[in-house]
Order: sequence, then C-alpha cells, then structure tokens
Amino acid sequence: MMARMALEGVRILDFTWVVAGPVATRILADQGAEVIKIERGDENAMSVLGPRRIGLQGELHRNKRSAAINMTKPRGVELARRLAAISDLVMDNFSARVMRMWGMDYESLAKIKPDIISISMSGLGHTGPRCNYVSYGPTLQALAGFTRMMADSRGEPAGYGYSYADMAGGYSGALAALIALWHRKRTGRGQFVDLSQFEALASLAGPALLDIAVNGRTQEPPGWRSQEAPAAPHGVYRCRPRGGDDDRWIVIAVRTQAEWERFARALGNPEWTVDSKFRTLYLRMRNREELDAHVARWAATQDAESAMALLQGAGIAAGVALNGADLAIDPQLAARGFFAPVKLPDNSSTRITGVPMRLSATPGSIHTVAPEVGEDNDYILGELLGLGRAERAELIAEGVVWG
Repeated sequence: MMARMALEGVRILDFTWVVAGPVATRILADQGAEVIKIERGDENAMSVLGPRRIGLQGELHRNKRSAAINMTKPRGVELARRLAAISDLVMDNFSARVMRMWGMDYESLAKIKPDIISISMSGLGHTGPRCNYVSYGPTLQALAGFTRMMADSRGEPAGYGYSYADMAGGYSGALAALIALWHRKRTGRGQFVDLSQFEALASLAGPALLDIAVNGRTQEPPGWRSQEAPAAPHGVYRCRPRGGDDDRWIVIAVRTQAEWERFARALGNPEWTVDSKFRTLYLRMRNREELDAHVARWAATQDAESAMALLQGAGIAAGVALNGADLAIDPQLAARGFFAPVKLPDNSSTRITGVPMRLSATPGSIHTVAPEVGEDNDYILGELLGLGRAERAELIAEGVVWG
C-alpha cells in the first residue's frame, strides 16, 4: 500500500506568481497538499515564463491544479471566495494592496472561514514606509546588500547571476505555512502571516549586518575570503581544460593545521608547502595572495574532477565548480534519483528536479506534470464548487472564466 504523504488532506488556494510564491507552494504540493492555482488565462499572461510543461514552468507548477479565473470580474472574485471557504490556506505574493482590493485579505476571508490561514509573501511586508514598493528578486538582493557585497575585481557591484531572493522567499514561505498549519492543529485557530521577502533575504546576510550594526564598520566585498572561520588556502582555482571546455574550476577550503598538513601531503609536499611563510594559519592568512598563486599553479595542471577526488580522499573540503551540463550527469545526483522522470500528455517524457528531502514514512513525490493554465477548471468549478456544465459555460461566455 502506498504511504500517505505528510500534507495529504491540506488544500491551498494559490495566488502566487513568477517564482518565489510558486517555489513555496511547490514544496507543499510535493508533500501531498492539493494546491489550486488561480491564474489569468489571457495569452499575454500565459507566455511570460515560457512553455508550461517543461523548463522553469514545469519545475514550478508540477503537482498542482490550475483554474483560470478572471479576478477583475465580481463573479470571478466570488468564485475565488467560495474556493477559499473550502481551503485551509490562501497564499499570495502580490504587493500588500492587491488581496485587500479583491476582498481576499485575511480579515475578509476569516469572516467566511474563521480558521483560515492567509500568507502574504509581499516584497517588503504590509507595514513600513516602503510596503507598497514594487520588487523583484534582483531588487530585493540590492536592497538587502547582497549586490554590493558581491563586487567584481574592479569593485563594481555584481550580485548573483540569478534570483537567489526567490529561493530564500520561497523556502521561507513553505516553512511559514507549516508553522501556521501546526499552530492551527494545536489550537484550531487560523492566522495572518505577513512574510516580507526582503526580511527573509536580509536575515541571510549574516555577520555583515551585525558588524555594521554593532561596530559601524564599512563592509568590503569578501571575494573568496572565508566568512565563517579563518581559512587559507580558500578560493576558486582554474584547472586544466577538459576536452573543449577551458572553464574548469575547483573550490578549496583549508582551515586547520591538520588539514593543511593533509593538503600538503596530497599535493606531494612541494617545496612551497614547507616555506616558513605558510607555517601557521595566521601566516597563511597574512600571505594568502602568495599562497593562492602557488595553489593556482598546481590546480592549472590538474583535471578538476581528479583534483577533487584527490583532496577529498585526504579529508579536504574541495569541490568542482559544476556547470549545468555537469549537474545533468552528476553521479551523486544520479545515484539518489534526483532528476525525476515524468510523462507528458503526448506520451513523451522529460525529467525535472526531484524532492530534495527524503522522509522515510511519508515520502514526497512528483505525481503530475505542471497543468496548462485552466486545465483543471472542470474539477475545481464542477467537482469542488458543484457548478453544472451550463453554469460553467455561462461563466466562460461572460469572461469570468477562461475556457
């Protein structure tokens, strides 16, 4: 008999869009929650993030259901409110004013379902002078200081090459949902969760914020210096080309004296490893540029994967800087079945990222591919809300629902 999933029986009404909110609801859907997406069905809305079944959209919306309801129509809002009345949790990542404008804010929803949980994952929260600011991941990364802290070699702000803020916000949103659901299980009471994605991101800035707040120190971009504990060598070093790929790198971190001695032995104890300049961690930190030059010359002669295996065999933290092609064939991910195969409606198949946590009693799973927008209208409006075919056809004719 197939094990029940941890969140089976939980229904989530999902107004989230772009990436951060869909990441949160995807995590919950992977663990068995029924996630019903309320989406726009017009052509412009459907083409923003590319094809629905594969790629980014396929990753974000697997295991969910979709209803294409026009929230600009009063009857559309009423349908959404009826769905909220049979849901456990309503989640959005709009700016603070949107759900209130629709009468879908927590105070309004609690009148129709007193134990409802409402989670708003707005960019900057529902209070404060900037609560109505428009934001996307890169905007929040700049506001939280990451863009300045991640400067290039010229000191120019660089930041991430992708939206880390969306992942930070998404995982925080899923965690907030679990906390609120657990609170309701104990007390029977719902609540409003005001989740600021800005704060979720700022909370990850770490010691830099503390240093500024307590000591008033100006922060310099850390580059490849260790931010957790003193370490040298500590950095990323170019390795020899592999085939036609001359962009191969290895990341190495050596923190303790014992690690340094094992590192030197793994390299064959070259002369520079016994130089008095590198005798202690303090001296290695003080002379790290010269040390890095030695390590870089060694790495340039090495195959990145072989160097990683050599150093890991000596108990040294070392890892290849993998690219997308590497990840697709990574033996560790393959051994754990991380890339899950899913069948598409035309009987072809694709692979998507799997569930990263393995619960022994209630394993999550990928059981459906991402739905096309409005694909589940009949189930959601018919089976859940009890609307007959004629009424559903009328809603489509009036533009309340996209068919």
